Amino acid sequence: MDIQENFVNKVAASGLITFNLEEYYDAGERVVYDIKDNLFHGLMLREKDFREFIKTHDWASYTGKNIAIICSADAIVPTWAYMLLANKFKPFANEVVFGSLETLEAVLFTKALAKVDLNAFAGERVVIKGCADIDVSVAAYVEITSLLTPVVKSIMYGEPCSTVPIYKRKD
Repeated sequence: MDIQENFVNKVAASGLITFNLEEYYDAGERVVYDIKDNLFHGLMLREKDFREFIKTHDWASYTGKNIAIICSADAIVPTWAYMLLANKFKPFANEVVFGSLETLEAVLFTKALAKVDLNAFAGERVVIKGCADIDVSVAAYVEITSLLTPVVKSIMYGEPCSTVPIYKRKD
């Protein structure tokens, strides 16, 4: 007896579009620059010493890197010091932010997602992929949800075979 069964891939037939945030991950190296290393006795920034450091430091070593500028010391650092650092990093670095690595990740994803053609998702049912091989920041999920909500029919989170509903347009 010959039994033939046709298997139907219900996920493929569902019309869901998977949005994979990993595709928008900037693979460039992340560097935290802690200005505490420029403080005199870990307490204060001496302008003369800092300006000498600014002149002599090898800024080209940051070429293509993503830089998060912080100060981990409990010290008062004038705003102009961070501005000088940003000015020196920018010709070489891919991205420069003031804040933690989490802030840097949020900025990188925000800039990458701003380039998404949202018209391609107009009226569609979208699943924002939940499992990732890289650490996708929560900020990226929030950003793509904010961008897609005005244009899509629905947003789900997870995998096409197992989703959590996030948004459904009421027509």
